[in-house]
Amino acid sequence: MTNEVILVNEEDEVIGTMEKLRAHQEGVLHRAFSVFIFNSEGKMLIHRRALDKYHSGGLWTNTCCSHPAPGEDTLTSALRRLQEEMGLACSIKKLFDFTYRAEVGHGLTEYEFDHVFAGVCNDAPKPDPTEVCDWKWVHLEAVKAEIQLHPEHFTAWFKIVIPMLEKSIYEKQIPVS
Repeated sequence: MTNEVILVNEEDEVIGTMEKLRAHQEGVLHRAFSVFIFNSEGKMLIHRRALDKYHSGGLWTNTCCSHPAPGEDTLTSALRRLQEEMGLACSIKKLFDFTYRAEVGHGLTEYEFDHVFAGVCNDAPKPDPTEVCDWKWVHLEAVKAEIQLHPEHFTAWFKIVIPMLEKSIYEKQIPVS
């Protein structure tokens, strides 16, 4: 796969492509996605990023997150990366979009138009160790409490999206008990 990201404007219209690391160095708005998988008990699957990731290594975050390749549909990319990163194949549905900008260390900035997807799966993940160093199933309330106690243990985007995800769950947009 290419190592380029899709550059977009504030309406998520494609305006070009750029090498991924350069886009993060320059803080250029680009398309991304975040996937949240829940089990039938209502627990969310979160993972700890591999320690040697180019940014946010060792931090806890949502089930899967990445960038679609140029010319690739975002849903298709999200399903592909869920399989590649976590070894899971399940259906997901789009919940909402949001744009955020966050400094993530090492002179890098995440400035993303993020497409958020969710699904339900009871399978045990089989993560790629180059992407993931740990994982666990947790209730949303426990995640929120842990973020309050130790925000430094979580990725910037995860802390931003949790209230929006909670609102989606509350509005019954995803089948979580």
